Amino acid sequence: MANNVAFLATDVGRLFRKRFNVAARALGVTGAQWRMLAAIRRTPGINQAAIAAWLEVEAITAGRMIDRLEKAGLVERRADPADRRTWHLFLTAQADCQMDRLATFAEVVFDEALTGFSDGEHATLLALLDRVRANLSAHMPDDAATEFAEMEPIPHG
Repeated sequence: MANNVAFLATDVGRLFRKRFNVAARALGVTGAQWRMLAAIRRTPGINQAAIAAWLEVEAITAGRMIDRLEKAGLVERRADPADRRTWHLFLTAQADCQMDRLATFAEVVFDEALTGFSDGEHATLLALLDRVRANLSAHMPDDAATEFAEMEPIPHG
């Protein structure tokens, strides 16, 4: 598996999530909530449907997470004047403070992950990963079922 780029990328992501979950718990949020807060910070005013799609969760799951974050005083919902069914999400000042603390921890994790890398190796790693992402994004079908429709199903049993 060491030469399988998908396995390695997934495992690196899993290890990052594990390390970030430790910091998140210490500050009173889950790793998933941290990712949601980061998405809201990156895109203030994002709506629930967009954030659910970005996090790759169902809208109801995102809604429950938002409910908990709102109750904790970290997220504020603001009504959309053009569509009364839509709420826009914003971080509170308390969440901004928490995100600054989490960002500091993230820098420590990034430094740990890149121990022994030269500046050039770091830049090369970023460039290569960006190319992999671009390649996969360029070939992403709207519906994976359509792309693989002609394949034989894997037999069960």
